[in-house]
Amino acid sequence: MRDAEIRTAVEHFEALLRRQLQRADDMKHAPAARHYTTDTPVTIGLVGGDGIGPIIMEQATRVLSVLLKDEIEAKTVTLRRIDGLTLENRLAVGQAVPDDVLASLKECDLFLKGPTTTPKGGKMESANVALRRELDLYANIRPVCVKEQGIDWIFYRENTEGEYVLGSSGIEIPGALAMDFKVTTDCGTRRIAKAAFDYAKANGKTNVAIVTKANIMKKTDGNFSAICHEVASDYPDITAEDWYIDIMTANLVNPDIRSRFQVFVLPNLYGDIITDEAAQIQGGVGTAGSANIGDRYAMFEAIHGSAPRLIEEGLGDYANPQSILKAAAMMLRHMARFSLADRLERALEEEPFRSAADGRGDTAKGYTDRLIERL
Repeated sequence: MRDAEIRTAVEHFEALLRRQLQRADDMKHAPAARHYTTDTPVTIGLVGGDGIGPIIMEQATRVLSVLLKDEIEAKTVTLRRIDGLTLENRLAVGQAVPDDVLASLKECDLFLKGPTTTPKGGKMESANVALRRELDLYANIRPVCVKEQGIDWIFYRENTEGEYVLGSSGIEIPGALAMDFKVTTDCGTRRIAKAAFDYAKANGKTNVAIVTKANIMKKTDGNFSAICHEVASDYPDITAEDWYIDIMTANLVNPDIRSRFQVFVLPNLYGDIITDEAAQIQGGVGTAGSANIGDRYAMFEAIHGSAPRLIEEGLGDYANPQSILKAAAMMLRHMARFSLADRLERALEEEPFRSAADGRGDTAKGYTDRLIERL
């Protein structure tokens, strides 16, 4: 009985291995990265998602319509609403990202996305994981800033590998064991490391923290660390330091050391976890935006979830839109609309969101009304 199960598992693993080797080969022939200027025509997709997603996306659309008014009228910028990336539709067609939605997204240059719900169990993977893979959005970039505490961090999380790319493709022998897989490629690691060090160099940063668990995950994390140090050798003015993920999570809440950190580069799962911790230090996951950058496409999103509890309790209108608005500012900066990004970031800093557990704080619309007045 076990021999048959083992043969099936080995065949399954061989298929995964061949696909990942093909993916690694494909990365070597990726197109050159796209660079924007203020003269570049841009099509922006707007994707509501699930739960509170459509609520906060409506407010982000209002803000972008104000900031980009002149370019929208001149048709150098187009805002395009893209429907269909809802849990109900994904379950109905049995795809993490329905084919027609993916085709619409590929017609855009970049897109702003609300949170999407991932069902527990089963084989339906995360829509985000699927989008990152299909559009090769390999760099997840999350800034966190608390000026009064000396915190000015930016995280470069590898976005297409690690546990996530194979998280829905594990092996289970019922009643005995379940096994998932983690993958790290040389090309995938090299390009996220280069993105982090390029950012550090361009922004006058002198320290990059390489965060792994290389003492335990010796092949995957060990290679990640080694390749990051190879890349670091091309940046002699920047210090590259190794840190293990467990002690780094402690360091972020240690006021005696955390202000020394500047740029972080780390594998997928660790980056997902530690950036939520960092956002909480900043004021909560509702206060942080996120960029997912590839050489051809880019996705910008709130880092929080779809908040089904708020919807169930009838409090969806009280969702905090700051995270999606910070993501919108990151998108404007990526588009080389730097002055517009500065205006939005300054307004977000000056206009706090007033939250209240009893539902008597700001609504998403009320907050955005005030924000637009500042703009």
